[in-house]
Amino acid sequence: MEFPTEWPGVFLVFEGIDGTGKSTQIRLLEQRLCAAGEAPLLSREPTEGPWGRRIRESATTGRMTPPEELQAFIHDRTGHLRELVLPALAAGRIVILDRYFYSTIAYQGTRPGGDPAVVRKTMETLFPPPDLVLWLDLEPSEALRRITAHRGEIPNEFEREEGLESARKVFRSLAGDRFRRIDALPNESTVAAAVWNEAQSVIQAKRPQWVARLNP
Repeated sequence: MEFPTEWPGVFLVFEGIDGTGKSTQIRLLEQRLCAAGEAPLLSREPTEGPWGRRIRESATTGRMTPPEELQAFIHDRTGHLRELVLPALAAGRIVILDRYFYSTIAYQGTRPGGDPAVVRKTMETLFPPPDLVLWLDLEPSEALRRITAHRGEIPNEFEREEGLESARKVFRSLAGDRFRRIDALPNESTVAAAVWNEAQSVIQAKRPQWVARLNP
């Protein structure tokens, strides 16, 4: 199906390799928007739907083949946009996603035999771009240290250092008008300030009447 590329809401996406603090920064941005009187919709990909669960389970049970995995992401994202994201944007809400098709380019495009350029063309053909991508950038070694030290988790199949480095290189190559690099190494308040600066500039550009509310 074809998706719209314009909406009255604001579509914000957080990207980056695992361990960069996306969940923390999404929570902090949500709190600041709520304090300004907004009610943002938060979601993530892969979703909790059947296709998303299959993708998540594959991290521990064994990854699907590259074509199977790519199709699973396409099915999951298509339903996510149609059923949740686009209706919220059409209603004028701010939507914040933890990962979108840029992660598919970075992770599925760098699997053995994959080609990020081919996956990118597929994603950009099928799915609408967001209003802003906030790319939290961090060295893979530090990201893995955070995963093990802060979360107390063992890195899964999607979190090997060589894979994270390959994904990071792809994220770097995607930088453009909608893509903003945020250094994820400093403390969370410093990162949050950088995130807020970028997010509010896009929100205010699209909805000038929100300026006073976003700066109480």
